[in-house]
Amino acid sequence: MRINLASAPGNPERPNEDWASAAIPAAGGGVLVVLDGVTPPRGDYGCVHGVPWFSARLGGRLTELSGSRRDMPLDRILARAIRETADTHRDTCDLSHVRTPQATVVMVRWDGACVEHLVLSDSVLLLRAPDGAVTAVLDDRLDRIPREVLGSVAATDALRNADGGFFTAAADPAVAARAVTGRTPRAEVVAVAALTDGASRWTDTFGEGDWAACLDVLRKEGAEGLIGRVRTIESDPLRPPARYKRHDDASAVYAEL
Repeated sequence: MRINLASAPGNPERPNEDWASAAIPAAGGGVLVVLDGVTPPRGDYGCVHGVPWFSARLGGRLTELSGSRRDMPLDRILARAIRETADTHRDTCDLSHVRTPQATVVMVRWDGACVEHLVLSDSVLLLRAPDGAVTAVLDDRLDRIPREVLGSVAATDALRNADGGFFTAAADPAVAARAVTGRTPRAEVVAVAALTDGASRWTDTFGEGDWAACLDVLRKEGAEGLIGRVRTIESDPLRPPARYKRHDDASAVYAEL
């Protein structure tokens, strides 16, 4: 088994809102957890702690539970971690605020029998089969919303964690039921990767290569290599900023099983 991970802030003067972790439990197998904290618009969002605090609390709980509770499926783990994270600041913060700290989620867990996965919102999971074929597991609900709608804070707030909109891990455990989940026989997966959208833009925004090529970069150059490629493209003054940001927090975890 080989695991490689890296995370870089979009702006070195601001805290990185991503979370990336990997664990090798004593019982065997492995776990990957990647979160992309959602940067709120300027103004009040009801929490005194902030997005980096939330990503670290939720990401840490997801990593621990995924490794220690093999009896719990990943959607139940996500629901429990959301509830327990919410409980830590329920008395100090307004968790009903539509922009309460929240994050996208990718979780992968494997043992000798299967590879489990969960994806919520626009981070990306890649699975490579023994024959080299790559499957991208995506939650594309955010991509279905017109860009002009997302340009409005009020319109985006109306669609946030709402039917007909998109879903993120915030303060409501029920959102776990909205995640994209699945199981693949272990023999059908030789490598996995989890990417926040700051790293996946190498493929889905800049079109530098398909998902198989993206996974090849991770295998040959590591997570830092992929993020470095993204930063080089973003720094080209002739390219327009991607999704309202020229640079975004970028995280990637790659594992060869």
